[in-house]
This record gives sequence, structure tokens and C-alpha cells, in this order.
Amino acid sequence: MRSFSSLVTAMLFATCYVVAPALAQQTPVKKPITPAATPARPATTPQKPAATPAGAAKPAPKPAATPVAKPAATAAPKPASSAPPKPTGPPLPANMGSVDFNTRYRNGKTLIDQTRYELAMQELQPLTAPTTQFERAPEAAYLYAVAASRAKKWAEAEQMLNLLRSRFPQWPALAEALFLQGQLSFEQGDFDNALRVLAQVPAERLATERENMKAQYLPRIKDKATFQQLLQAFPQEAALARAYADKLANGGWYTDADRPQLDQLITQFQLDRTRYTPRRPAKKSSYNIGVLLPFEFNDTSWETRRRNQFVTDLYAGLRLAQDSLQREGRPVQLFAYDTGADTLQLKQVLALPELAGMDMIIGPVYKSGSKILARYAQQKQIVVVNPLSQDGELVLDNAWHYLFEPSTATQARQAAEFAYNRLGGPRTAVVLYEDTKDETAFGLAYKQAYEALGGKVLQLRRLNSDVEESVTAGFAGVDLKTLGHLVVASDGKQAGPATFNALKAQDARIPLITYASWIENNRVALSQLDARDVYFIQPKYLDKTNPGVRRFRQLYTQRQNLPPSVFAFSGFELLYYFGSQLHQHGPAFQQPLANGGPVSGAVFQGIGYPGGAHDNQYVPLTKLERLETEVLNPVGTR
Repeated sequence: MRSFSSLVTAMLFATCYVVAPALAQQTPVKKPITPAATPARPATTPQKPAATPAGAAKPAPKPAATPVAKPAATAAPKPASSAPPKPTGPPLPANMGSVDFNTRYRNGKTLIDQTRYELAMQELQPLTAPTTQFERAPEAAYLYAVAASRAKKWAEAEQMLNLLRSRFPQWPALAEALFLQGQLSFEQGDFDNALRVLAQVPAERLATERENMKAQYLPRIKDKATFQQLLQAFPQEAALARAYADKLANGGWYTDADRPQLDQLITQFQLDRTRYTPRRPAKKSSYNIGVLLPFEFNDTSWETRRRNQFVTDLYAGLRLAQDSLQREGRPVQLFAYDTGADTLQLKQVLALPELAGMDMIIGPVYKSGSKILARYAQQKQIVVVNPLSQDGELVLDNAWHYLFEPSTATQARQAAEFAYNRLGGPRTAVVLYEDTKDETAFGLAYKQAYEALGGKVLQLRRLNSDVEESVTAGFAGVDLKTLGHLVVASDGKQAGPATFNALKAQDARIPLITYASWIENNRVALSQLDARDVYFIQPKYLDKTNPGVRRFRQLYTQRQNLPPSVFAFSGFELLYYFGSQLHQHGPAFQQPLANGGPVSGAVFQGIGYPGGAHDNQYVPLTKLERLETEVLNPVGTR
């Protein structure tokens, strides 16, 4: 049997890599790609590689003529979820909840191995009570913190580690506990405390692991002020100096005023001056932009054309933005490449020498490809903008990768701030979220943001809207009448009716925050949404009376003989905004982008990346008033 010391070390390293974002997963190879400079129709035969850019005068690609169910303009649809399969896997340990502490301790370790973290916490928690005389209490406390951290319950994990350190200061494996606590602080954005805790680990313990952790998390700092404060507090911290020097030299943060400090860091920490010399590309009269999308020219089937309609719409919007920039004297050239549906085709495109000469890249669509392209962007130092993803983890630790959309975590934070400042009443909430990765991120971010402001999330509950019992259980035992507000993060068709039934059953009139997709849910009457205080998170809200929206709709319809979908609007806004940034600041525009606040979009309500954010930080919060949508937080208000 392994000693506890070796067990702790194994747990420690497993925890580190579980909590950190997963590495890119390879998608099985399907078929090769032929890059195309200007995609025409998805239904045509594959085009040969072209050396000329897609000029402004060329017609945009026309969508497939087959009837396609258009997505609502309120929000981009999310993949439909299916009912979860019946639980599988190893059986639960015997004697769960036993009065014998040794049995519970063994069960806790087994449950962690089985990735059943919340059950492990339940088994281990009684063993850690101060009144307990259990001889393995410190080990149980550490394992509890491991389980909590893997479940991303940061507060619970940190509280247990504080208890462990205060009760058992002489515990032989305390270095591992300090290491884990440092990671918890990093995960919560408390960089100062993370560095202080890691500094308490004995110099001879976990030295390489500590440096690797710092190298992973310190690049996530999003603003100069935080770096400056940390450098004052930790002037001898080499990992901190390297991270800041890299931001200055390669992250677009550099200004002439930074030269003395950058020179000092290079000298003090013996950094490679060549690597940390800022790259400041000169402005040009025209910029080249690579568009990497899964056009799938090689598959002319009706099913593929229909499935890929959103890609065609997105590209048509890009082409209209190209025309608009051309007329304004800010030309950009689009070079489109078919990345297909697998990563092999994307890798073949990335191997083309011409791509390394692009000033910016737009794409791709699928997550596996996004991770590959993010690494390419960082290596080649080319800004990449993902057009559709809302996964904030994709842009962590990468100064060259942006999301055009607000991430689900940003949507949650903006909604929490709105609720705390604008809803009034008791500052308490219950948050229900769909059992998916995005909605889980939403629920956790909402709780953290709302409680950081001073509110309290009384319940944070996961549900599966495809299972009626799960939806019903989500409201069980919740006193809605005394609640400040309710949050339901679900696009599921059942979620809306179940929510209103629960509110009606308790005669509760509390505010409700949810997704704008509920407006399109035919199981919920618009009159229901209008009559109650229902607030919508609506990133893709389009004001039909806006002159930019009307003009775009007119131009798009004239060219395509179809009204634009939300994807066409997205393509236009993306290129118009980032193409303008290229002409104003050149290809390394990260710092100017960080210094500006959200501004009104050409067609959408707003867009902006203040404070070093790499996903759009403006999220419209809307409400129906007499069946008309009203934006409650226009650009420039808080």
C-alpha cells in the first residue's frame, strides 16, 4: 500500500491538471482540404487554391437555395441536448455514511478516484470536524479539499485548507496543502494571495511544480495595474517578471513609457532580449485577413448544405463588411480557406506559408480546431477572432486570441451586476442551470460575481430540462415568495413552463433572469413574459429601428434574395469592428483595445474588450414592455 505522502503527491498533481483547462483534443481525420480564396456556393464543386484575395467588387457567396429554417435574431441557437444516459461506471463503495470513520475515509478516497467529488465531500466532511478525534483528520481534510477543488467549489476547498493549516501546522504533508491553496487562489483571480501562499512552501519542496503553476496562471492577469502592484510586492519573483515582460513585448501592451521598466526586467532576470523586444508592425494601407471556416466544398449533399447554412451566412456578412470598409477608405482583403469538419484539414491550412503573413485570422467554428488555431496565433503572433464560441476557456493565457461573443461567464457576471444594482428587494437569489458545460460555467460565475458584490445565492442547482422530474426537483424546497430573484440558465423548452408553474403555485411575483431564447419558445406565451418582471440576457439583440440594422438588412436582401440571419449580422459586425481596429492601430492592437470601453456596434447594441478582456464585455439585458423589447443597460451605463 502506498504511503499517504505518495498518495498526497498523486492527488496533488491530478488536481492541478484537472482544475486547469484541458488540452486540445484531436478530432479524427476524415479527408484532405483544398483551400479556396473565395468560396462561392457550398453546393458547387471544390475550388482550387487561389492566390488572389476576395476583392470588394466580387459578389458574395449566395446561400443554398434549399429552404432552411432560419434561426431567431435574438440569439444564436445552442445544440439540443438529449436525455442523459443511465448512470454507468463502478459501483459505489459499501457502507456509505458509515459511523466507522476509517470506512468513511476509505470511501472518500475511492469516490475521488471515481470522480464522484460531491459524494466524496459528504463522506469526508464529518471526519474533519474540530471535535473529532479521528487520527487521520488532516489527511481527510486534505482529501476533502482535493474533491472540492475538482468540483470547482473553490470556497469550500479553501475553507477546509485554512482549517487544516490552523489545526495541524506540523502535518508532514503541509507543503502539498499550501500548493493546492495557491492554485485555489489563482483560480479565483487572487494572484497576490497565491504568490504569498506558494512562498510559504519550503524551498526544497515542489520547486518545479510551483514554477509551472506560476507560468500557467500569471499570464491570465489582464491589466498593467495588477502587474505593477504585484511586481512591487514581489520584486524578486522571476515568473512574474517573465509574464509581464511577455505581455509588454508580445501581447500588444507596450508603449514608449514602458521601455525603462522592460529594460530593467530583462537585465535583472537575464531574459532573452531578442525574445522580449516589442514587435510593433507598421500601419499599412490595406490588411490581409484569413477566414478559416468549414465550408465543406467537397460535400455537395443537401444535408451538408443545410447544416452549413450558418457558415455561408456568416461569410456573406463578412463580405458586406468588406464592402463597407472599402467605401470608407479602409480596405481589407479576405482570403477564405475551407477547414472542413476535421482537424486534419485545418492543420493542412495552417501549414501553408502564406497564412503566417496574414494580419488577422477569423475562425474556426469547432472547439477542437479553435484550440489548435489558438496555439498557432500565439506562435505566429497573429490576432485570431473566434466568431461564434462562448467558451471563455479558449482565450485564457493567450494575448492573441479573442472571442467575438461574450463568454457564458461574462454573461453571468454582467447579469449578476445588473441584478444587484437594479432589481432591488432582498439581495438573495436561487440559480438553476442546465446540465451542460456552458451553463455550469454560467451558474458558477453568477454565484461568484453576485456574492462578491454582497448578495447571496441561496441555492445553486443543476437540472436537465429534457427530464421532467429533474426540472420539478429544481424548484423543490425553494421558498420563491421570500426570494430576491430567480435565475434560470436554460434554453430547454420545458424550463419556461416549469418555472412559471412553480411561480404560480407559490403565488410568487419575484424578478426572473433568463435567456432570450424564451421569447422564441412556443410553450411560453409572450403575454406571460410581458406580465412578469422577466429580464433577458440577449447578446444578439437587434433593434429593427436602428438605421444600421435596416441598412444592412436592405443590402443583404438585395444581394442574397433572402433576409439575413443572425449569423450574417455577426459576420458583418465582427469584420467591421476588427477591420477598423486594424486600420486605427495596426495588427498588434491589443493594448488600444484594452484601453477602450464598449462602444455601440454597427448593428448590434455594443462591443468592447476593456481591461484586457478577450471576450466581448457588453451584454444587453432586455425586458418586454407592451410586447416591445427594451434595452435596460445601453452602452455607457452600468
